[in-house]
Amino acid sequence: MKPHFHKVPITQENSFSIRHDIAPNFGTLWHYHPELELHFTIKGEGVKFIGDNVSNFSGGDMILLGENLPHTWHCKEEYFRLGSGLKTEALVLHFHPYCLGKDFTALPEAYLLPRLFERAKKGLKIKEQSKKKIAALMYQMLDARDLERLVYLISILSVLADATDMETIAPAYGFHQPTSVKEMARLERVFTYVLSNYSKDISLEEVASLASMSVTSFCRYFKGMTHKTFSEFLIEIRISHVCRALVEDRLPTEVICFECGFNNVSNFYRHFKKVTGMTPFEYKKKYLLGYKL
Repeated sequence: MKPHFHKVPITQENSFSIRHDIAPNFGTLWHYHPELELHFTIKGEGVKFIGDNVSNFSGGDMILLGENLPHTWHCKEEYFRLGSGLKTEALVLHFHPYCLGKDFTALPEAYLLPRLFERAKKGLKIKEQSKKKIAALMYQMLDARDLERLVYLISILSVLADATDMETIAPAYGFHQPTSVKEMARLERVFTYVLSNYSKDISLEEVASLASMSVTSFCRYFKGMTHKTFSEFLIEIRISHVCRALVEDRLPTEVICFECGFNNVSNFYRHFKKVTGMTPFEYKKKYLLGYKL
């Protein structure tokens, strides 16, 4: 789907911004911006979309997004219900790759930064010790002023540039600028509908109608926008919800399979292995028990 351009609110008094957001949810807008984004989720659960990657998020996740990488954090349905009492919380840092000046990134001591910014264009998940160090620096940055803010930014960039505990989120993604707001809104309708109805049978006729297109035109259009078929997209959404349910460990795998929209157990196992690279049992063992496979 084509994302919406988002202008990050950075005041004239600052060269970058950091926010401490507390809200019922993270919204649904699929968007991009020229600033890099360091997003630390403190509270909240759901499905995140980064480039062409679809995967779960939860409290404790830290993601570095490169410039113009489209993304959204879509919370679970209960976060959108009035009176639920649920809240999301996140620290969000935005900075332009040249906010410290092009001469700064050209310094011999800063040679790792251009490499970091290039890697971030595919999205980076930050883990373990690096995440702990960066989270502490982000909290301290919230109350810092003037030169002290710059010191914290450089410290965060130093940790990121040296980190070995990061993984690429969307290694094969290639982004093309959207052609119109209408085009973005069309796929936003499909996106929202699928997230609300993934557990049901969804026909191509339904989603093509939402996009005001014939089935043939929609299939060609969707593949061109997302680099995957609608069927592949729907399967990834369902698998992401299966993964969360497996970790919650409240229901047998076969029950989860049907609750998340799969009508055939053998097909479910095949799709799960293709998307995650492991069986449901292996996934539970790795993420629930913390074993290394």
